[in-house]
Amino acid sequence: MIQDYQTDKVYLAEGLKNYMPLYMNLLEALRAEDISVSTIPGTQSAKHVWARDYMPIQLSKDKFLNYLYCPDYLRDEQDYIPDIPTIVKDMHLDCVVSDIVLDGGNVVKCGDKVIMTDKIFQENPKYHKHALIDELEKLTGARIVLIPWDRYEMFGHADGMVRFISRDCVLLNNYADFDPGLRNRLLQALEPYFYVEELHYGAPCSSRLSWAYLNFLQVKGCIFVPGLRVKEDKLALQQIQDYYPDHKVIRIDNCQDLVRDGGALNCISWNIETGFQRFGKSAENR
Repeated sequence: MIQDYQTDKVYLAEGLKNYMPLYMNLLEALRAEDISVSTIPGTQSAKHVWARDYMPIQLSKDKFLNYLYCPDYLRDEQDYIPDIPTIVKDMHLDCVVSDIVLDGGNVVKCGDKVIMTDKIFQENPKYHKHALIDELEKLTGARIVLIPWDRYEMFGHADGMVRFISRDCVLLNNYADFDPGLRNRLLQALEPYFYVEELHYGAPCSSRLSWAYLNFLQVKGCIFVPGLRVKEDKLALQQIQDYYPDHKVIRIDNCQDLVRDGGALNCISWNIETGFQRFGKSAENR
């Protein structure tokens, strides 16, 4: 699988323009680092901003995994789901198609492993558990490492819980500040496979938005971290820079409205390693 640190291009939903000035702040930061940006066709609605969740997973430079995006939390809100088959066709993406119900936000690529929450079992009752894991490992070419679902987060995504650092090392969000019980369960799930580093802002953490720092966008040697206008901003950036010394860590201001709506910078982006011509309106020219 293509890892985040290998990617060099970012796609954003057209509907992200409903989140000004965040949209312009992110575009300017990407431009400054000479990172190519385009928009995803057919995503004009503000409800389509969560590109990570519905866009295919890049397996190699020219192959993608197109899963079934129909999560239970959108059962009565289908307008949040764009016309994915048309997007795939318009962007000329060569996809392996699967009937597994999945969110891209629940896929954290970690070298030869992929971390997911165990919510995948709830979303795929037609599969026996072992058969589901076997099929996911076959499709991704990676070992699936399951972590417990944080039940305070309805989506069941892993990308706000843990991120890959390098080799066999991952970064855990600041559960030590607010949920020691879940932290222990996460460590039990992760430590057989990874060395675990942890974010920490002091207990109790004063901002309920602080989970969002880990939901950063990693592309082309850069890490773009949400700026939330709270006192933890500076400490979060410094810790992330310490854990990713080979990356340039950049704060993107005015993310607080986006975070209050349930996601952050990884959620609203789709970053890939380019290898052939792709289509979509250039956000740099808009």
